[in-house]
Amino acid sequence: MEFEAVIGLEVHIQLKTRTKIFTRVPYGYGQEPNTLTNPVVMALPGALPVLNQEAILQMVRMGLSFDCRIADVCSWDRKSYFYPDSPKNYQLTQNAQPICIGGKVEIELPGSSRNVMGEHKYIGIHHIHLEEDVGKLTHFSGDSLVDYNRAGSALAELVTLPAIHSAEEAVAFLNSVRMTLVAAGVSDCDMEKGQMRCDANVSVRPKGSDKLGTRTEMKNLNSISGVRDAIQYEIKRQINVINGGGTVNQQTRRWNAESGVTTAMRDKEDAHDYRYFPDPDLMPVRLPREEVEKIRIGMPERSYERQRRYMEQLNLPYTVTSVLCPDRKLSEFFEEAYQLCGNAQATANIIINDLLRELFGASETGSLPLEESRVRPGHVASLVKLIDQGVLSKQMAKDVFSEMFTSGSMPEKIVEEKGLAQTSDSGELEKIIREAIDSDPAAVEQYRSGNVKAINSIKGKIMKATKGKANPAIVDQIMTRLLG
Repeated sequence: MEFEAVIGLEVHIQLKTRTKIFTRVPYGYGQEPNTLTNPVVMALPGALPVLNQEAILQMVRMGLSFDCRIADVCSWDRKSYFYPDSPKNYQLTQNAQPICIGGKVEIELPGSSRNVMGEHKYIGIHHIHLEEDVGKLTHFSGDSLVDYNRAGSALAELVTLPAIHSAEEAVAFLNSVRMTLVAAGVSDCDMEKGQMRCDANVSVRPKGSDKLGTRTEMKNLNSISGVRDAIQYEIKRQINVINGGGTVNQQTRRWNAESGVTTAMRDKEDAHDYRYFPDPDLMPVRLPREEVEKIRIGMPERSYERQRRYMEQLNLPYTVTSVLCPDRKLSEFFEEAYQLCGNAQATANIIINDLLRELFGASETGSLPLEESRVRPGHVASLVKLIDQGVLSKQMAKDVFSEMFTSGSMPEKIVEEKGLAQTSDSGELEKIIREAIDSDPAAVEQYRSGNVKAINSIKGKIMKATKGKANPAIVDQIMTRLLG
């Protein structure tokens, strides 16, 4: 019997806010444990929550990024559970009235070529709600430690429809969510810092059936590879259980990356186990339509929409747009440089080849941020113009770029100071070319016999004689004429 996997994801995303969701305590990563707390975070008697408005606005931005319907009113509920990472013994969340309802995420499946995007599809969203994060537990062989620095930070939970059917689709979904929210300034989505975490609900059913199977939930998958590997393992495990005559139990399971298996943690809870009830300390929030529309107008162009525009209007290949478009800052850098010089292809090639190479190698601790680069869009545009005007060859332009990256000087100044302008004087070049041809009759004979590559040895002599400054286009024209 053939089986089909049915997967739903619950993605937890830390919102980019200066302070936590119900208190003025700042949130930061890497601080000394338990230093970002106060009576509200620690749920001391008499401490009352005060809502952070920016968290609501960031949720609206998230919802608009995915075409969600933004609710007119959202409210707060208490989700009761007893665990050391929650000092309240309940979590403030949105069960009855979430902010974002419905929506969809565009994903790209593997299979792209140089000029053609891979297959795209949309994964439906059930809702996105806002809640407070919990602390972080670190487990050892004999005990566990808890750090409440993360507790109380603003956390969005995005719940998909059961519309994902493979581990590859789940990975594409997470990559698309991260790309979209980073571009919108909603979150940094750094999984290593716990800013994006994922729970995966997995079930299998006979192919062609529309009835959902019994699902299991993999908790707190903290890397893209972990999500992929856990889902792949769990699909195979459930199919083996069914084929062996067994029954899949509704469970919460833990993924062990070292052994590559999932193991049972506990029976899966149902909603009534959490004893949801309205929070008595927080009033419902009404979202004015005019405020929502104001945010909508300021939303950035979506990455896949930008990519289609670059490919259709600027004729850029997929291999180029797939590097530029996922990074909003990089694509804005490109657009500014392109507007200054008018050559989209040359501008894009310099950015994704030369600029990214230099940025990556500029720091021993990691890639240098684009905003810290001395090379700005005007530098790139000027370099493109020098190439288009025949002042620089593409090879010489690479050397100029490296100098430009180090010094921050404009390319025209570097060319002038180092005497790098290529030779385009046809009379002078013809004399050098004739001498090179006369010095290598064997290569000439091979070329005239049909071995086109034989001419490269003559070109090498020309470049050596001109110290690499000969204009390649003019050299080709003269050589073609002289060699017949």
